This record gives sequence, C-alpha cells and structure tokens, in this order.
Amino acid sequence: MRLRFAATLGDRVHMVEVVEADGRFRVTIGEEVWEVDARIPTTGICSLLIGGMSYVADVKEEDGWFLVDVGGGSYRIRVEEETRHIIRTRGGVAAAHRGQVVTAPMPGKIVRVEVEVGQGVKPGDGLLIIEAMKMENEFRATTAGTVREIRVQVGQAVNPGDILIVIE
Repeated sequence: MRLRFAATLGDRVHMVEVVEADGRFRVTIGEEVWEVDARIPTTGICSLLIGGMSYVADVKEEDGWFLVDVGGGSYRIRVEEETRHIIRTRGGVAAAHRGQVVTAPMPGKIVRVEVEVGQGVKPGDGLLIIEAMKMENEFRATTAGTVREIRVQVGQAVNPGDILIVIE
C-alpha cells in the first residue's frame, strides 16, 4: 500500500509518502527516508521504532490538526491526502482581473459541467467536477460574474494548467 500526504508543520508543507509492507512502513519526506515500525497499543499513543531508536508519541486531534508530543517536543501538524491538499491550496483557480480563470491542478477527467456560457454565478456556485485519482473534485466559483468560456466537455481528459472555465 502506498499513500501520499501533505503534512503542514508551522508555515511549511512537507510532502510525505508512506509505503506499507509486512507491517512496517517506509516513510519518505523530501529526500529523507526512514524505515518505521509503528504500534498503536492504545488510542492516542503510538510506539515507534525508527532507525533502531524507540519513541512514544502522544497524539490528539483538535480542529483538523494533530497535536503530537514526542521526544520532549510538541508539534501541531495538519495531515491531508496529497490531492486534497493541492485542490485546497491551489483550488485550480488563477485570479484574472475582476474574474476567475479555473485551471486543472492535476491530470483528470471532466465528469460534469454545471454551468453554461452566459450564465451568471456567485461565489460558492458549482462550476464543474473533475475525477482525479479515483476521487471526484468539485470546483466552485470564487467570485461573482458571468461564464464567458467553457473550454472542456464531459469525458475530456485534462492536464495540469489547462484552462477549464473563464468567468468575467
């Protein structure tokens, strides 16, 4: 099993890959790789063996963040699936002066287009849905305006940076 996450610690985001095999984990953060044996004997407590060193981590969740006490330090970490992080932070939206240009943040396929050219939209209105990595991701208007261009259709494959919809 291979999972990819974005972990936010302070003002820095670290991309993390976790590969599980035989009850052990290979954790890659940037260029660093660790072999980790992890056990969770009780809720909120993790026993970790990393590079021959043993650690006990106390983990609590609070408002979407994890509060982790380990090795004498305390850390506040936000962990989210990589694709969700990309969509949340980039949102597939590039600002246009007094409008919005919606671009694909990653490769995917258009599942649904929820607007038409000439249609008025307000912030929060659904624009389209892209399927990427077996997940459907909805894109919404961030500004009020009129849909001027729709450059995609249902079933079309898109690549990062492709312009999907233009709102003025």
